[in-house]
Amino acid sequence: MGTTNYESTFIEVAADCPVDEAQVPQPGAKTPSVAELQHRIIAEHPYDFTSDDVLFEVYAIRNAIPASERAGARAAFFAKSQACLRASPLGKRYGWGVHSDADGRVALVPVGSDRYRELAEDSSVKHLRAMRSKRV
Repeated sequence: MGTTNYESTFIEVAADCPVDEAQVPQPGAKTPSVAELQHRIIAEHPYDFTSDDVLFEVYAIRNAIPASERAGARAAFFAKSQACLRASPLGKRYGWGVHSDADGRVALVPVGSDRYRELAEDSSVKHLRAMRSKRV
């Protein structure tokens, strides 16, 4: 089983992120968007879940997988490679950095905040960027 988890890592917003201030993804369609679900899960539970936990929970919600079937569905989900939170719309479009602690648990950090600047300058954590939305 593969993993999307990072430890002691800060995923900064994408170089082509269109916002200077973090935005909360707003409900639009009948089904919550991936960005909306990821934001809700991480914001309501900072440093409680790993990237794997968040990505699978979003998949399970969007596919209406019952709790009784989630263990098997999770194994099947991670049997194939999955995009990590670097590909999340949170860092690409909405201005949210993602900090993974030493145990791989994640929290959101709004671009432009003191905490974001602190983590961006912290040499004790690994630094990555969210993936660009446009090819260069």
